[in-house]
Amino acid sequence: QVQLVESGGALVQPGGSLRLSCAASGFTFSRYVMSWYRQAPGKERELVARLASGGGGRTNYADSVKGRFTISRDNAKNTVYLQMNSLKPEDTAVYYCAAGSSWYSVNYWGQGTQVTVSS
Repeated sequence: QVQLVESGGALVQPGGSLRLSCAASGFTFSRYVMSWYRQAPGKERELVARLASGGGGRTNYADSVKGRFTISRDNAKNTVYLQMNSLKPEDTAVYYCAAGSSWYSVNYWGQGTQVTVSS
């Protein structure tokens, strides 16, 4: 069956860095658009970053994370990453990995990993 398993969430101080990973199985990973979303308490889930299928050239980032976060993929490992630098308290949220068969679709979700930015 399809699985998306996130890891790497943690408590980190403002200005710090984290790398989230999402290991995929049960579908042809390289053919799917991969995304990271987040949901903070009391807020709606929002798109953080999106990466095209295949070689992953096309990307899209939320304005709030541009220049700080980088999405990447390793198709040989069926894994997508989110490198997060210069973290801010407002980045605190549960981060979800998602896979879609087209640029704007989401077919599968992961279970989420908690990121807390606090001193």
